Amino acid sequence: MSQQVHPDVARHFLDDIIETLYRYKDMSEKAIAQVPDDKLHWRPDDEANSIAINVRHMVGNMHSRFTDFLTTDGEKPWRHRDTEFEPPEEDRAALMERWNGGWKVLMNTLESLSANDTMSVITIRGEDHTVVQALVRAISHYAYHVGQIVQLARQLVGPDDWQTLSIARGDSEDYRPTGRL
Repeated sequence: MSQQVHPDVARHFLDDIIETLYRYKDMSEKAIAQVPDDKLHWRPDDEANSIAINVRHMVGNMHSRFTDFLTTDGEKPWRHRDTEFEPPEEDRAALMERWNGGWKVLMNTLESLSANDTMSVITIRGEDHTVVQALVRAISHYAYHVGQIVQLARQLVGPDDWQTLSIARGDSEDYRPTGRL
């Protein structure tokens, strides 16, 4: 039961997913760059994730889900998800190297997909997903953790030193379109 999607719609979907993920990557990196090195591992409590833990978990997910994306289950036997939530002992350089490696796997895979791949069926933990479903699942998951990273960074940097990543409060009118139909 193979469903077809118009190639232009499928390509638009893939391009939009890629563009959105690059925005999430950029937002995360701008937030992380504002955080002092000694705060990257800070957690509000023992059950919470630090920025470093969020990075490790996202990267573990990227490697597992997007290595051999179309041909093997997205939950690889070599992934040990629970260890991603253990406090890492990495410095900023090692953490960012790990981060960039995960994004490379993810983006290389996404950029290799064709419009014809969008309705292909893949598995994640033994459950069937179309490529579209898997990508929506991934982007939702990454958005959740990017939000955590940004919120932690903002708290750690503090309101006086935080450089906003979007439209600053009070500046919305500057971004409102002025043209008329």
